[in-house]
Amino acid sequence: VFIITDGTSYKILPSAKDYKRIGEGDTGLNTGGMGAISPVPFADRFYIEKVEREIIKPTIEGLKKDNINYKGFIFFGLINVNGQPKVIEYNVRMGDPETEAVIPRIKSDLLNLFKGIDDGTFSEKDLNISNEFASTVMLVSNGYPQSYKIGKKITRIEEVTDSIIFHAGTKKEDCIKTNGGRVLALTSFGETHEDALKKSFDSAERISFEGKYYSKAYS
Repeated sequence: VFIITDGTSYKILPSAKDYKRIGEGDTGLNTGGMGAISPVPFADRFYIEKVEREIIKPTIEGLKKDNINYKGFIFFGLINVNGQPKVIEYNVRMGDPETEAVIPRIKSDLLNLFKGIDDGTFSEKDLNISNEFASTVMLVSNGYPQSYKIGKKITRIEEVTDSIIFHAGTKKEDCIKTNGGRVLALTSFGETHEDALKKSFDSAERISFEGKYYSKAYS
């Protein structure tokens, strides 16, 4: 769960769940993130209200009590324990690849929210969120998260029409080439979790580079 705050008030951004394991079925080595979905299927309105009541509000009150005038993003890394949200980490940034699924669902002008923090009008700003599901699938280089080769030519990007393409580990020379372990993030929208994932998987199949790999485990 993510919020943006001016130090006093806050707005809850779309929830997201990311997938760390390189292999199918939640197996293999941990990575920086193989993909994400938003919203989290089990995190309904009542669950988010519980998170707000038990975690978000106490955090904001704690910052104020300690005279920490914090403005910006707060990342609440949570684990679901028998229906109870528990904090496993805080961060003062958005997470990746969750960001690629969360930010595209925000229909409001994000810059306007930032300006509101600066000029004291943040609490008056609206935050509108799309009701569609978003899925982000990460294309990675073969061998990631261990050793991998770079400089592989990436083709057929122009054939992708149903997904937003975020460049992560790429470089542009005479053509676009791989330049990292996590190469491209593909974000798609759908009326259901499955619809959004299908679009991202279709886009992942279209793009080509030597050693391309992506996970299909986003349950």
